[in-house]
Amino acid sequence: MKSLVYVVASFSLTILMWGTYGPLLHAGRARMALPNTQGSFSLRPFICVGVAYFLIAVLAAGAYLYVRGEKGDWTFAGVLLSLAGGALGAGGALGIILAFSFGGRPIVVMPLVFGGAPVVNSFLTITLARKMKEVGPVFLAGLFMVVLGAVTVLVFGPAAPHSARGDTGLTEWALVLLSVAITVACWGSYGPVLHNGQARMNGSRLRPYICVGVAYCLVAVLVPLVLLGVWGEPSQFTPLGTLWSLVAGAAGALGALGIIMSFTFGGKPVYVMPLVFGGAPVVNTIVAIWVQARWGDVRAIFYAGLILVIAGSVIALVFAPKGGHRSPEASEA
Repeated sequence: MKSLVYVVASFSLTILMWGTYGPLLHAGRARMALPNTQGSFSLRPFICVGVAYFLIAVLAAGAYLYVRGEKGDWTFAGVLLSLAGGALGAGGALGIILAFSFGGRPIVVMPLVFGGAPVVNSFLTITLARKMKEVGPVFLAGLFMVVLGAVTVLVFGPAAPHSARGDTGLTEWALVLLSVAITVACWGSYGPVLHNGQARMNGSRLRPYICVGVAYCLVAVLVPLVLLGVWGEPSQFTPLGTLWSLVAGAAGALGALGIIMSFTFGGKPVYVMPLVFGGAPVVNTIVAIWVQARWGDVRAIFYAGLILVIAGSVIALVFAPKGGHRSPEASEA
């Protein structure tokens, strides 16, 4: 019973952190814009996210590993796969920032991300396990619900005030959707790649997490700093913008830690991940509407679309074909 309480507390932390990530990052980005300027920008908020990941997932986790230790080993394949997983996570974070830069809003962007990522995750897991022939109608129904709900959320989301939205045309919407697709592809692949990295480190939890932090530092700090020096962008590091972006990055890092801890305490992906992907967009929507004081602008059909996304994500993950046990011969191969 005590371990179950720890599991619930851990994935509840992830739901809360990942649910508030989008609105926090949007708030930080908005406060970095130069006065009287227009155009998309994303590099400075992205740098702050990378710094937060480095502080939590590298320095803090590394210090804990050094002092307390844990099972597992550093291996070349494990490090490589975990770094790749971290790069995918950073790529997904960049996709969200780009979506905001092109005019997307958290109340629309985040449900699309949390609806699409588990679908990609399920298909990738099924493909790697060679279980495509075991895909059932309930799983396909869940995918259809996600797509239908995502379109409903996109079309019937609360309209932004004219002063805040500007002149968003077809090109900008296409760029928003492309950015969301990047995040969905990256975050949908993140779990299977990182899980393989963890397996190659003999079940270590903190070692893959440290690799994720290192990858974020490389992708989200060093690369943007070089690009800023070459091209620049219409933004500046401001106290509030930097603070909110750092808090957003910390929320993302703590959410990843919450998942790792839920597995450490005995939680199973079969119910932890559906609860996370189902709960995070609900928290995101509530926070976004509350911050913008837009309760009166939300129509019932938007809530219906949000429910479809959440329910479809849960169904797709729960009823996805599960990988079977390898034979001893296969394990030794």
